[in-house]
This record gives sequence, C-alpha cells and structure tokens, in this order.
Amino acid sequence: MIKLNEAQSKAMIPDGHILVLAGAGSGKTRVLTQRIAYLVNQLGVNPREILAITFTNKASAEMRSRLAEVTDCADKMWISTIHSMCAKILRFEAECLGYTSSFSIYSDTDSEKLLKRIVADMHLDDDNIAKNAMWHISKAKNAALSPERYGFEYGYERQIDIIVSIYKKYEEMLKRANSMDFDDLLLNVLKLFKTNKEVLDKYSSRFRYISVDEFQDTNTVQYEILKLLQSKHQNLFVVGDDDQSIYGWRGAEIKNILNFDKDFPDAKVFKLEQNYRSTKKILNVANEIICKNKKRHDKKLWTENGDGVRIETYCGYNESEEAYYVISQIESLVRYCNMQYSDFAILMRMNALSRSFEQECTKLGIPAKVFGGFKFFERKEIKDLVAYLKVVTNLYDDESLLRIINVPKRGIGDTTIKKLAQIADQNKMPILQVLTNEELLSVFNKGTRTKLLGFVRLIDELYVYQKDHEVAEFVNFVISKTAYRDSLIDKEAEMDRIRNLDEFMNSVEEFVKQNPGCTVRDYVESVTLVADRDVDDDSNFVTLATIHAAKGLEFKVVFVVGLEDGIFPNSRAKTDNSEMEEERRLMYVAVTRARERLYLTCAKNRYMFGQSKPTLISEFFSDVDDFVKPKEAVLSKPVLQSNGLSCNAKNSNLSKFEKGQKVKHKVFGEGVIILIKGENADVAFKGVGIKTLSLKFAPLEVIG
Repeated sequence: MIKLNEAQSKAMIPDGHILVLAGAGSGKTRVLTQRIAYLVNQLGVNPREILAITFTNKASAEMRSRLAEVTDCADKMWISTIHSMCAKILRFEAECLGYTSSFSIYSDTDSEKLLKRIVADMHLDDDNIAKNAMWHISKAKNAALSPERYGFEYGYERQIDIIVSIYKKYEEMLKRANSMDFDDLLLNVLKLFKTNKEVLDKYSSRFRYISVDEFQDTNTVQYEILKLLQSKHQNLFVVGDDDQSIYGWRGAEIKNILNFDKDFPDAKVFKLEQNYRSTKKILNVANEIICKNKKRHDKKLWTENGDGVRIETYCGYNESEEAYYVISQIESLVRYCNMQYSDFAILMRMNALSRSFEQECTKLGIPAKVFGGFKFFERKEIKDLVAYLKVVTNLYDDESLLRIINVPKRGIGDTTIKKLAQIADQNKMPILQVLTNEELLSVFNKGTRTKLLGFVRLIDELYVYQKDHEVAEFVNFVISKTAYRDSLIDKEAEMDRIRNLDEFMNSVEEFVKQNPGCTVRDYVESVTLVADRDVDDDSNFVTLATIHAAKGLEFKVVFVVGLEDGIFPNSRAKTDNSEMEEERRLMYVAVTRARERLYLTCAKNRYMFGQSKPTLISEFFSDVDDFVKPKEAVLSKPVLQSNGLSCNAKNSNLSKFEKGQKVKHKVFGEGVIILIKGENADVAFKGVGIKTLSLKFAPLEVIG
C-alpha cells in the first residue's frame, strides 16, 4: 500500500458518512484510490459493491488506472462521472419513464439547435432568446424545477412567460424524439428513484460503498441522487474543497459541502492541509486570499517545500504592454532557466482577454494554445458521422436526422427540411415516421419525394447492417455508403477533414479494443458524454486558459492576468457578498495551479467593448505577501529583474538578418526570410507557411 501521511491515514475509516476536506495539491486522488484498495484488499469487500463518482471522464480513467496498479478488480467497480452512471442506469430502466433503452443523449449543440427551431416556430425575433432559454432550462433542471414551478419561483425574470413556454415545448419535443439532454440524465434518475421503490432498492442495495470526488461541485439533483443511493447501507465517502467551489454559475451548490455534517449528524470530518505542489510563498498568497471568505470550513494550507522565489507583480500601460511583459518573461525563462513552453500557463477570468497574449506569442514565434478551444468531437465532419450513428441507434432522434438529411448534399433543400419539421410537429410524430407516411409526403412534388425516400432507404440499409456487424465495420460502412469521404475529396483544401475521418476511425477501433462486445450505441454514448477539456501533455506549448478551464491542472509557472477591478473580481462582486466569495475562490484556484513561480499582472488601460478605458487594479493585489505595488511599465521592459537576469533581447544585432537568408527557428524549423520590416520579418517555413516574427526576440539563428 502506498504510504499516506497522518491526516490521509485517518480518513481510511471504512464505514459511515465521511467528509474529507482536501486542500489544493493535498493528494486527494491518492486518498480516494487507497481507500477503495483498502476496502477490497484488506476488508474483502466485493468490488461490484463499490461505486466511485468523479467529476470528469479523465479523472475516472486516472482512478481506474491507479486502482489497476493496486488491485486486480478495478474493471468490476462502477467508476464514472455521475452523468455516465445515470446514463447506464437509464439504459436499464428507461421504459419505466416512457423512453426506450435506445434513447439519444443530446449534446449542448443538439439542445441549442432544437431550441432555435422552437424559437423560430414561435416567431420570436430575439436572436439571444434560444441561448437565454437554454441557460434558464438548465438552471431549472439543476434545481429539479418543472416549467410551471420555475415560472412561479422566478416570475420576476425578464421574459419569464416566454421562457416557460419554450421550456414546455422543448420537453415535449425531447420526449417525442426519445431523447434526453445532459440535465435529464440526472433529473430522470432522481424521478425514477423517488417514484419507483423497486428500482431504488435495486441500486441502493447493490452499492454498499459510495465515494465521490470534487464533492463541492455537486448540484441539488446530484446530491439528492447520492443521498437516495446511500440510503440502504449509509456508507458515503465524499472528498472536496469548499475553497475550490467555482461552478455556482452552472448550478453547483457550495452548501452541499458546507452542510454535509448537518445533513448527516454522525459524519466524521477530516482535513488534508499539507500541500505537495507549491512553494511556501505561493501558499501564503493563497491562504491570504481565501481566509477573507466567511462561508467556508476553517483550514490553512502548509507545505514542507521551500520558500521559493518571490511573487512577481506588474502593471502595464495597456493590455499590449502587459502581454509583452508576460511573453518576454516566458521566453527568458525558457532560454535561461531550462524550462519548456509547456511549463507555463496564462490564466484569465474570461476568454476575451486572450487576444493580446495570442498576438504577442505569434509575433515572437512562441507556440501557444487556447485551452478548451475547438475540440475534436466538435468538428463538423465528426458531428456529421456521429449524427448518422445516433439516427441508426434511435430512429426518433429528429435533431440528428435533420443534421444529416442533406449531408452529403442529396438535393434536399432548407425549405423541404423546414416543411418536414412542421409536419412532424403538427402531427406530433418523429420526422422519420413522416418520411414513411405516403399521405403526409404527398404535399411534396415527385422529385422531392424521390429524394426523401432515397434517404429513408439509406437509413434503413444502415439500420439493418449495424445489427449484424461490429462497430468499426459499421462505421466504415457508413462512411462508404454515404460517400462522405468522396464528398470531401471533391473539394479543395479538405485534407484536414479527411485526416479527421481517419482519426475518427482510430477512436472507434480503440474503443472497440478497450470494450470487447460493445455496440454502436455504446460508442455513441461514450463520445456524447465526453465533457473533459484534456490538454495534450506531450505538446510543448504555452497554455492560455480561463481559470475555470484550468481547474485540476498544475504548471511550474502561472501568470494570473487582467487583475483589474470589474474584471477580476467582476463587477457583480461589489454588491453581492456571495459573488465576491466565489471570485475569491476562483482567485485561490488560479494561484494554487502554480508550483514554482507566480506572476500577477494588470494594465492601467484596457480596450474592452469597443473602447479603451482606464482601470483600477484588483483588490487581490493586496493579498500578495509583504505587499509589493505592481511594477510600472518602463520603456526598456526589464525582464526577471528579481532574479538578476537581463533578458531584454535574444538578438541584439539585427543587422545580421537579411532578405533571402536561411534561418532556423526553435519551433517552426528551417525557413527563408522573404521580407524585413523594421524589427520584424516575414519568414517562409517548410510545411508551416509564412510567419511574421520579431527579429529581436524570436528564437532565430542564421544557417546559410
């Protein structure tokens, strides 16, 4: 068994209600996995009686991997996110709620498309009403409120009557499509447990030991489900940190972790306060920030790590100067301190602040990536193929069907598609049922009917084929039968999309290998429920991310940028104490991502919402240990002064660069200078293209 510290060892109690308050970097994953291993290896608990809930799919995979190292039965336990657990339960029990077991799970994109259709059918002109309705519907479902109840409790909200009408129609159309959205997975399991004692007994009896990670991020519905699941054996082990509760805006209830020992008076509470990640100086800042919150469990992080370097602060004249300072620091640390670009993260309160940092990285030729950007399964061609698989596994899935009815193009126009949707709605039936009804199709001309029936025959052929073939074979058949790949080959500049099809097939084959005997529906569910924003650990790039996106990650060096009043903390925090407490928790999360170095930066003026305005520095600067006023921007922009490094320029002699020269770049490889403009140059790199770089700072050397 892996050695635990004293506080971690105390939390190994097997029975009862247990709350482990695990501070940032305190080894909570180790505690979770070692406790489960202890239950199985030492106490002989049947692994099938263990349920482990994680916040992300990545965390589930990590826990399963760690348990496989210390037990030989990790594959027999239920280890998953709560959404995946609920989806699995509903596959067995959906008929109790009026669904078939082949129900579809709507992604956020699917839900938004359906809501836009509903809004259009209601002849509402407001472009933002669909997104606004989506937010309200999710808020209602997270609180387990019906449309009517939500309308009653939030009657003061703008356009609430319209929102409630949209909510009702949305629910009706989801049910007709034999589909659920992410929130429904939770809400329907809660309904099932509350209304069907036999089903509740089945699962509460099975799961003798339940553990929950990131408990501070649970919402009302999730907590109710957990309380019902543990009702039989009364063994609930939850791990979390109220100081890292930062998802209140999407329904997370901090009161769940604050009141756990009140909900369960017999609960034992343990605190993990030793931090294994950060230096003492970084933790001093974190503790100073969070101790100002009133609604929290009292605790204080400490470490046996060294003091570390001092916290650096900087205030630029504007956002461009702030970005210049940050990126110059990164380039200097890479050059002089033997660091990699992947050691750095630039964290911000909102995505809109990333532009100046992205531009500065491009100018200096530094590889950077916006974390949580365009994900593989959000690409058009991948969503198209997944939609085909969804339709074949659930013939009632109207949103997926509407996506592919003319993809690749088969001459079925928007007017026809809109008319089909209207007929389906008027007759309260799925669109595919309309397509097989001769009388309803008679409103279309002969040519259109021929095209529509051709699509029906295609779906029928795919449906029959998937019954007798394994998943990878079937997906290949879909690509071939629909001529999807051929439709891309016919277009110019589509090689990336074709490569994405190959990568999609790789993901299918990998899933089949890991899940012998799986079905098409199993694969569809696995990709639909992927909500993680994983970063490629092998890629050497600077990470730009919102603090929400960076939760759970750590970096050698962290820059927290845009620390100005009204941005971070946000403007609502001035008048709302609970909002201010969440902002402090967010700052605490940002600071505790840093292992070795922490920078806090701001700008005197910032261009936002179409104009440049003067700013006030954030109150968070006052939490820096032995407070240091942010260094003013100066003309020479000195870098790393506190460490005695002078990194003002990598290439002080710019005259050595000439048009036509061959050069080598640290990241882009070999290229040729094709144009020099002052201190910048356009360089054509093999396989990369033309990049405009700063000759003064870009890592360029002349090679011929």
